[in-house]
Amino acid sequence: MERSYYLDLAASNKRMVFGVDLILQEKHNHDEILLNGEMLGKAVEETTKRFNMEVALPYMDLDIEKMDLLGTLGISPSELDTFHFTDQNLTEEVIEKVNNIDKITPTQRLTATCDAITYIKNNTNYLPVGMCIGPFSFITKLLSDPISPVFLASAGITSEDDHSVKTLELTMELATKVILRSVKMQIDAGAKAICVCEPAANSAYISPDTLFEDDEDVFDRLVLSYNFKIKELFDKHDVDLILHDCGELTPVMVKKLCKLDPVILSLGSSQKLWEEANIVPKDIVLFGNLPTKQFFMDSVTDETVLELTNDLDKKMCATGHPYIMGSECDVLLVDGYEEVIKKKVELMLGNSGGCS
Repeated sequence: MERSYYLDLAASNKRMVFGVDLILQEKHNHDEILLNGEMLGKAVEETTKRFNMEVALPYMDLDIEKMDLLGTLGISPSELDTFHFTDQNLTEEVIEKVNNIDKITPTQRLTATCDAITYIKNNTNYLPVGMCIGPFSFITKLLSDPISPVFLASAGITSEDDHSVKTLELTMELATKVILRSVKMQIDAGAKAICVCEPAANSAYISPDTLFEDDEDVFDRLVLSYNFKIKELFDKHDVDLILHDCGELTPVMVKKLCKLDPVILSLGSSQKLWEEANIVPKDIVLFGNLPTKQFFMDSVTDETVLELTNDLDKKMCATGHPYIMGSECDVLLVDGYEEVIKKKVELMLGNSGGCS
């Protein structure tokens, strides 16, 4: 799409939400839907219609690529949360399998995700959007302790100096290979934009003290360089990048993320969008960032939600920066608070506002 499409969305005061889980949890066959592309596509369509959106934001599942990796390696899905790469199990055989992942049948979950995109493309007028985990966030799921080797790398320790840094770098390469297969499948399925989720690219995993605004640093090497490989594939196929990072970010991190030139930059509630507006180029639409993760809390009342939307509108309008109000991340239902959360989301999306 032309970048103007997203700028026009912002100018029309559209609001959006990563809300497919809200719809899925209404269904008795939630797990079955996730494995059936047409059914999942209909759930995405229902979500998009329910919340009066034009962009068919998909179900946010940042385990899809790891499930696909486990399937490639013949590892049971039951090890999703416990499997990690080490310098012992990163064998030549494992590396070869991942490097040839395109020859291996993808998981049913990934296939259903792609089929859902095709459903949106063929049966609706909504913009079909894909989703994947970002390479850096992926390695936090693939290493039991990613922080230590990242810190060593930021101190100039190389793979030749330390085995954990070598494992980190190898894992980054393999993670990116898996992601590239995932997004290529989604592009082939009809995605016109893909949301890359990099929530771990934040100050908890990468020390702000090691970053330099005008020089290459560990953020450039471990976050940007691998995301640029994905962005290159997007550009080749004329697919737009929506970049999501709901972690706590410093101004330098935000500036560096903007180098990826997303059409939309989605940030978490830890960030003050009106301050980021001074950093982010005007042709990148800011998205977010109501604290939807807290919508189940009694302290976040209906009145609080209305106050937050009005306050964000006022502050963002004063900046003149294009933005779309919405959720800070995917909105997940919490047992016992289903209707409370839905009502607050509807208040967030339905509260009239915007910039005149």
